Amino acid sequence: MDIKEAVLHPGEIFSSPKEVLNHPEFTKKQKIEILRSWIYDVNECTVAEEEGMVCEDELMHLDEIHAALHELTGTSDVEQRPPTKQGGI
Repeated sequence: MDIKEAVLHPGEIFSSPKEVLNHPEFTKKQKIEILRSWIYDVNECTVAEEEGMVCEDELMHLDEIHAALHELTGTSDVEQRPPTKQGGI
């Protein structure tokens, strides 16, 4: 599997965050990158929906992705979240 594609389109390639965690080909660092990208995509979808657009391909719950990321990093990863609608605290 191509890491670039996995990072660019995680919601299309993986059926769940657990699938990312259990993927044997990717390193821990790559899995973290994929999950962070997925979080960004879901946040972008949320913003789009707030602006009246339909976003059908991001059905994954953000909590599941954050839980998977927490499992890899041991933190809530707040230092990687920008202060914006796409992930701000």
